[in-house]
Amino acid sequence: MADWSTLPAELLNLVSQQLPTSTDVLRFRSVCATWRAAVPPPPTTATRFPILPNSGISDTSWGFYLSKRTIYSLQSPLTNHSSWIIKLERDNPSRMHLLNPLARSQFRPLPSNFPKLFNFFDARVKELGEEYALQYINFRPTANSIGEAGNLYMEKVAVSNNLGNGFVLLTIHVSGKLVIYKSGDEKWRVIDDLPSPYDDVILREGRFYAVDNTGRVVLVNSLDLNVSLVANSIFGGDKKFLVDSDGELLLVDMYLSVGPADDLGFNEGFEFYEEFDCFMSERTVKFKVFRLDENVGKWVELTDLGDRMLFLGDNCTFSARASEIFCDDRCRGNCIFFTDQYCNRDDDGLWKSRGVGVFDLESGSIGPIGNHVGYSKMFWPPPDWVCSTASIEVSSGFSHFHFLRLGLYTIA
Repeated sequence: MADWSTLPAELLNLVSQQLPTSTDVLRFRSVCATWRAAVPPPPTTATRFPILPNSGISDTSWGFYLSKRTIYSLQSPLTNHSSWIIKLERDNPSRMHLLNPLARSQFRPLPSNFPKLFNFFDARVKELGEEYALQYINFRPTANSIGEAGNLYMEKVAVSNNLGNGFVLLTIHVSGKLVIYKSGDEKWRVIDDLPSPYDDVILREGRFYAVDNTGRVVLVNSLDLNVSLVANSIFGGDKKFLVDSDGELLLVDMYLSVGPADDLGFNEGFEFYEEFDCFMSERTVKFKVFRLDENVGKWVELTDLGDRMLFLGDNCTFSARASEIFCDDRCRGNCIFFTDQYCNRDDDGLWKSRGVGVFDLESGSIGPIGNHVGYSKMFWPPPDWVCSTASIEVSSGFSHFHFLRLGLYTIA
């Protein structure tokens, strides 16, 4: 049998450069000491940045803090269990937060039987995506960490991290323009290209893409700050998202409306004006999906995603295959998960936000994820096999999640 530990370091390094995610790099380096020595760890990015170009920023601000979150699917070694999709954010070297995969909020409190120790080797782990968020931190004298400082707002960032050339950040300014920051710079630079305000940015195959609210997509050159047209506008919807899915660049067009959904009806005994915000907030009514034909630079509408599911989060987009997530054939692909405001009467008579919605491309139906039990369970609560005491230690009431060595973090 061949001794894989004797492979040349140059070859190992070349192989590692083809690995698509940082999780794959960590696994690659964990094979043996030789492989670990031949491949450097995933590059890190600075976390503190100067404020974006803007007037009226308080001198007491901390500036901007860049936080990274990683989305995983965890599947039990037993094949008859569906996967659990989670998002982890590092707070410090020994602690991470468990977040809603599509939102910025934490899952708190954790269940009382949530495991104190959990080993990634006890599960099939797949990295679905990464997200970076730029948080404007307001100074508080009593704050001991970034999490306690107070976030005035948060913006999605596309990050290119190259070992040889440093890092580059691309985000959208409050004016709707693109702004860029490169390692070594003293300030952000505004890219003066604004036919229409931009909606989304993404890093795909090492290149920056941005889409404005008309569906016009451009490629951003981080060296000279030039933008080049990739595809012309797609008019119709109200908000555009870019998704890198199975080697294709997709544009998801979200259509919004104001007012309650038609199926909620009107209750004459209901104090309408007390819930005015709920009724008058924007809600999503449908989506259209387009695939970029890179040969001709045009969008081609997709009416069927097949087994694919698209996820549109506050700071990230990603896709997954239903057959790889669910063990139940009733949960299929060809759907979109998104964050929205759903106002439905609950058992206690109050109208509450549902947070996450589901859109079915085949039927055109749309509604809160709570109406689809199979789908909702991929986010929360944790599946039984995660909280099982059969193979992992449990501490009642414990709110931290530890991972050992390669795959382990502390979650608060």
